[in-house]
Amino acid sequence: MEEKIDTIKKWLGSGSINVFGLPMSGKDTQGVKLAEALGAEFLSSGVIIREMEKETNQDLSGSGNLIPTNIFYEWVLPYFERRELFGRPLVLSSIGRWSGEEDQVMSVAKGADHEIKAVIVLIISESDAKQRFNESKVLGDRGDRADDKDLSILENRLNEFREKTTPVLKHYQDLDLLIRIDGSQSREAVFNEILEKLYEKASQSLS
Repeated sequence: MEEKIDTIKKWLGSGSINVFGLPMSGKDTQGVKLAEALGAEFLSSGVIIREMEKETNQDLSGSGNLIPTNIFYEWVLPYFERRELFGRPLVLSSIGRWSGEEDQVMSVAKGADHEIKAVIVLIISESDAKQRFNESKVLGDRGDRADDKDLSILENRLNEFREKTTPVLKHYQDLDLLIRIDGSQSREAVFNEILEKLYEKASQSLS
């Protein structure tokens, strides 16, 4: 496994891997684990947005809607150019979820020497997402997030993904950047599949 991780690191350099998926698919869980394995910095658009909402005393995402593109550009994209991230690889969690944002994300990332090298999508069904949501409410393991308040908000988030994020993934697929992962497996199995498919992509690129 260490040899495969070293190959991925060599291929990735200071580039980025962007992780997508339905709500409750494990984007942040897998993203953090991948960042740790690769010695990368983890950036979550959701975390950045919630921090900015607190700072500016706004609630733009609590209903489950994606924030307006102009605010996304203002709040999230400057992170790519942060001095402390210079020369470091990045693992991103759903940065650029609204169709049309992906080109700007790729442009800014490349300009900051964090070119997006792969886009991972964790595939689970909407019924699985709802089941995981209900289980998380019982466990109370996601904190007090406004966008996790109730099932109606989750339904809205699923609809936003369906209408606005699906075209983003199609665009990445057309660019041969998309890697599909079965997100219904155990966390360990999901992570292992991510590493295997990244290793395949890295090996092909380096050969």
